[in-house]
Amino acid sequence: MKNIATALVKAQKAFGPALKTATNPHFKSRYADLASCVEAVIDALNENGIFLFQTTSEHENGILCETSFLHESGERLDCGKLFFPAPKHDPQGFMSCLTYIRRASLMAATGQAPEDDDGNAASRVSIPTMDAQELADHLAAIDACTTLDELKKAHTDAIKATGGDVSAQKKIIAAKDAKKGGLK
Repeated sequence: MKNIATALVKAQKAFGPALKTATNPHFKSRYADLASCVEAVIDALNENGIFLFQTTSEHENGILCETSFLHESGERLDCGKLFFPAPKHDPQGFMSCLTYIRRASLMAATGQAPEDDDGNAASRVSIPTMDAQELADHLAAIDACTTLDELKKAHTDAIKATGGDVSAQKKIIAAKDAKKGGLK
């Protein structure tokens, strides 16, 4: 387990934040969806020789899920099974449960914690907005990157500077994705 343990520590140091870019229409709240959680960790894991995978098992009342890491050395770390009951026993209910359990299992296995969800955060009346010039400066910094390491740092710095401004975060993510494609 020496190789995978060392690689996981290096990868975790490079994890990005799990951004709350999805909106729950029923509660009018933002959350980090499965794609955001995967995006926050997958590059760092892969760069350290780690393949992320999740196995699911059927259960008559819900779904079992386990997040696992496979290192290029052949070492494997299974993070334990998690069970969630399906809210409805139809395809939509099981798919909803599957997405939710995969996200929860991944977050637990990687130590991710999205921004604060407590009542104080929900009671704020102002919606955070990033200054247009500051956003432009961060987008220019992303565009000026010449290596993936520079891009990762510029992206992380820009996301932190948004203060939770979802619109700015989406523009930063789009700029990062566009630049990343050109650096491969």
